[in-house]
Amino acid sequence: MDRPTAGPSGLGMISLLFGDLSHSPDPGQRMSQVEIRHITHLPAQILALEKEAIGEGFRFITRLIAEWHSGANRFDAPGECFMAAYLNQQLIGIGGLSVDPYVKTNTARLRRVYVSASSRGCHVGRTLVKALVAHAALRFQSVRLATDTSAGDAFYLKCGFMRIDHDDATHAMCLSSIERPTEV
Repeated sequence: MDRPTAGPSGLGMISLLFGDLSHSPDPGQRMSQVEIRHITHLPAQILALEKEAIGEGFRFITRLIAEWHSGANRFDAPGECFMAAYLNQQLIGIGGLSVDPYVKTNTARLRRVYVSASSRGCHVGRTLVKALVAHAALRFQSVRLATDTSAGDAFYLKCGFMRIDHDDATHAMCLSSIERPTEV
């Protein structure tokens, strides 16, 4: 099992209590605690998320696993991070932040963000992205990403990203307007 690790802000785990998960298909999830954890290893439960993602036609969790095992991307360079969302110790979401390889400026790239279909509409994805962006604000000036679905486009716009017209990115966020956490 993954243990939370302390990130640059000194916080290893962000626990969030959702007062109303009324969009949740499972009434037992109401008033449940969702934990966003900074992780350093692939969770064993990633295979269940991969299977679900493949069923929806998404292959990027498969790429995440392959890149992790090959060492091509482990979200471990300076400023990078890898986070997971858990509900009742069950992995329900994943996402990473890496240095954007397509630009030479101080830019991060949001990668491999996926939330289980049963947890969508409950602000899990938005909370995960918010945690990743907060981490990015510690080191980077902007964050970019690429999505190829209209649902992804709408989601990232709700998260505060702006559409951009680049070959290698569809959305960006300038972090200069984000309140940066103070280091202690």
